Amino acid sequence: MTVVSAVIRPRRRIPWPALVALAYAVAQLALVVPHLGLGWDETVYLSQVDPHRPAAYFSAPRSRGISLLAAPVLAVTDSTTVLRVVLALLSAAALYAAYRVWQPLLGPGRTALAALLFAGLWTTLLYGPQAMPNLWVALSAVAAVGWFLRAAHPPTGRRALLGLGAMVAAATCFRFSDGIWLALPLLAACVLVPAWRRPAPALAVVGGFAVGGAEWIAEAYARWGGVGARLHLSSATEGGMGAHWAGGMAWRSLDGPLLCRPCHVPLTHPELTLWWLALPALALAACVVAWRTRRDAVILLPITCATALSIPYLLLIDYSAPRFLLPVYALLSLPLATLAAHSAHAIRPPRARALAAGLAATLLTLHLSAQYEVLDRNTAAARATTARYRAAAHDLRGLGLIPPCLVSGTHAPPIGYDAGCASANVRGNNRNITAHALLHRAAREPAAALARVHSGPPRYARTWTPHPLPHTGLTAYTPPH
Repeated sequence: MTVVSAVIRPRRRIPWPALVALAYAVAQLALVVPHLGLGWDETVYLSQVDPHRPAAYFSAPRSRGISLLAAPVLAVTDSTTVLRVVLALLSAAALYAAYRVWQPLLGPGRTALAALLFAGLWTTLLYGPQAMPNLWVALSAVAAVGWFLRAAHPPTGRRALLGLGAMVAAATCFRFSDGIWLALPLLAACVLVPAWRRPAPALAVVGGFAVGGAEWIAEAYARWGGVGARLHLSSATEGGMGAHWAGGMAWRSLDGPLLCRPCHVPLTHPELTLWWLALPALALAACVVAWRTRRDAVILLPITCATALSIPYLLLIDYSAPRFLLPVYALLSLPLATLAAHSAHAIRPPRARALAAGLAATLLTLHLSAQYEVLDRNTAAARATTARYRAAAHDLRGLGLIPPCLVSGTHAPPIGYDAGCASANVRGNNRNITAHALLHRAAREPAAALARVHSGPPRYARTWTPHPLPHTGLTAYTPPH
């Protein structure tokens, strides 16, 4: 008689966080990448490292992290589509890596739900394949707070400390001011929480900020005479940093436009903003759960960091853009996922739990559907804007503007980038040249000054020849010669 022993293998768990990241990549490639040209800010960041185009004026508030991220792609190709695909794949991988840090703290299910809540937002999808810093600050912040919690309890692993320092450095490199607002609550936690009063996590935060901000600080001394002078100029560029309540503007522009400056848009679809209005109440409910379940750290620290990162965009500037609060949404997704899981476990009867699960799935489906609708609308608007930039650049080449050349006036940076020309302005936040220097340069190379139709030429171009640029809303003025 032969005895056959059966080997019972443990059932493989579904890798939910990886599936969320995969779905995020597919959604970007299908819904965003094929339709999007380069926006204004993107052309500024990319021109700094593009070997085929002159660098646009890099204003004081900006940081060069996103330029460094895109540099290897631009060194190989100038294809916008290739750049978009690479950034989409990188952002999906970064989403998985950032939330994967939290899996030992929350478990795979809650981690995947948190990643889904963030990845499903239209802003997260739209800016995944774009060369813009806000999404990368958000993912760096998520990973930084996770590594902090894993490094704050002895025995402290070297891996956790290195991860903490690297993610604070990344957030600071992508956006210096956001790095400050991320580091402050982490350092405060090291001081105020007795269990975390250890030098290693604090040194990792400080060291990461120093490494990530080194280039920004060095450039401050090289171009503006010091950090104080650069911060002062940054404030002026932002319209004067001070006590400004921008919460109403953030609410009204939640679903677009992509930049609300000046922000006088009406609230057109209030039903699509209910999730945003519910965030403070849900965060407060998560705090109650933290108190009752003794999970203070994994809930309260992300909420604290999210609150700190929201301060400059809700209290200190007088304009808004939907992308500004991406780091806040990314961090709040973690306690909200914990709140959802706790609520599900609190329901005991199986029938009531199934009903609650069905209701939650329905609400999530409706939320994601609404986000897709808003994404489609804003993608179309961005596509129309970038198409006008490309059309204007094409018409300028028809007027004889071939590199080396100079474009000034309205929308000069993106149109100049598309035309392969340098850009310059004598007024506004991007002022980087005097009228006299501009005229001297225009006498030596092809130049054009752009102005809106019916607004007339810039003062320095009053004697220049007008050329309407069809379907762009612009007129180009070229020197008489």
